[in-house]
Amino acid sequence: MKDEIRKNLIDILQAAEEIQRFTHGMNFKEYQNSPVTQRAVERDFEIIGEALNRIKRMDEELLERISEHYRIIGFRNILIHGYDIIDELIVWKAVENHLPILIKEIHEILNT
Repeated sequence: MKDEIRKNLIDILQAAEEIQRFTHGMNFKEYQNSPVTQRAVERDFEIIGEALNRIKRMDEELLERISEHYRIIGFRNILIHGYDIIDELIVWKAVENHLPILIKEIHEILNT
């Protein structure tokens, strides 16, 4: 694996784990009432999406090992360009439902 790809995978993992730390012990209502946490989570999702986009340019075959990578990249684009239409519930569901899967997949790729 190229060093640049490994760096991007580590960036994804660090951002994803950071999101988990930011939201640990929170429920959706607490997340809604914490604009600082919302911005931090959104920023880390932007990093994740950008890192996946960079990997896509270098190794599309590897990218196929990350489920829903195309949706994550699209999510990044919405967060950046559609900042005024972000649905907090969608972000929260991504944190709860999709982030653990992403973390598991990245660990598997890094450990192979």
